[in-house]
Amino acid sequence: MPPLKHLTLNPAHRQGLLREGIQTKEPASLPLGKQHVHPRGISTGDEDASISFVGTATTILEWRGIRILTDPNFLHAGDHVHLGPGVTAERKTNPAIDLEELPPLDAILLSHYHEDHFDRKVEDSLNRSFPIITTPHAKSCLTSLEKTEPFQNVLDLDFFQDLRLDIARPPSESQGKHAAIKVTGMPGKHVPPGSLSTANDVLKAVPPTNGWMLELGYCPSIGPQANSAVFEIGYRIYISGDTLMVDDLKQIPEWFNNERIDLMLVHLGGTTIPGPSVPLLMVTMDAKQGMQLIKLVNPDVTIPIHYDDYDVFLSPLEDFKKEVDAEGKNDRVVYLDRGEHYRFKVRDTKH
Repeated sequence: MPPLKHLTLNPAHRQGLLREGIQTKEPASLPLGKQHVHPRGISTGDEDASISFVGTATTILEWRGIRILTDPNFLHAGDHVHLGPGVTAERKTNPAIDLEELPPLDAILLSHYHEDHFDRKVEDSLNRSFPIITTPHAKSCLTSLEKTEPFQNVLDLDFFQDLRLDIARPPSESQGKHAAIKVTGMPGKHVPPGSLSTANDVLKAVPPTNGWMLELGYCPSIGPQANSAVFEIGYRIYISGDTLMVDDLKQIPEWFNNERIDLMLVHLGGTTIPGPSVPLLMVTMDAKQGMQLIKLVNPDVTIPIHYDDYDVFLSPLEDFKKEVDAEGKNDRVVYLDRGEHYRFKVRDTKH
């Protein structure tokens, strides 16, 4: 097994998100939208972490003074993205906040190199030294020497490879323990296996994609020399990424020995585009597949994202709500509108 990769995040010494010369407002925090807690009323009032929904698959995770941005897409209603050869999509919604209005951030988690997850405005605007964690394919695109200004700080994770984000804070602030987030690449497939997948491999129409497992917890020391085997998990978040319900996903509960997954962010939408050999091809989960994933992974709480934002999203959120109602799982799902937040508590751990 290769050694665990490390990246130290220091909220006191952040890289700027955007290039020099781009005017930003950079408030100290996100706008205060409606806040949600556990749907079964399990709230202690001392929640210390949050997920904020910006739109599409763009969210912001906040914990222990750090902020991680997922799949940055800040286009507005009426803007278009390129999704493959001859395929474009029009955005129908606005993000809850604009790119230039984001508070200071520490890293980007990018599931794949697709314009509805990493739009051209974002790519053109970002500081080339800002940390990005993504797939091997996306890294090769972002760091390509064919680009006028390639990105310089991109780390890639394949399926079941991991990286620990060590949070540089005084030990006194975490009772002698150091906070960290372990990021593990999870399986995902934009295209169903078989002849369609083979054709896509040749045509490069839809890029490979990752899901992610984020484990928030504590360790006795941080940095590359630290004992990576000692890590106490206080909260586990699974982000599905843009995937279909394929057999590869069955490896996820097996890999984690069916241990508790506290929160799942599921990418829905039933994204449907012209395929290489059929008139239409669905490349993200629809409502029925989203429910199948809930049954497979069995998270304590699920938050649907990646819905109703583009005209190629043919499975609306209302369809998913009907599935949830039919399965009697309303007490395990939280619905966030754009600009709203889900707050939760990372469990204390002892060494």
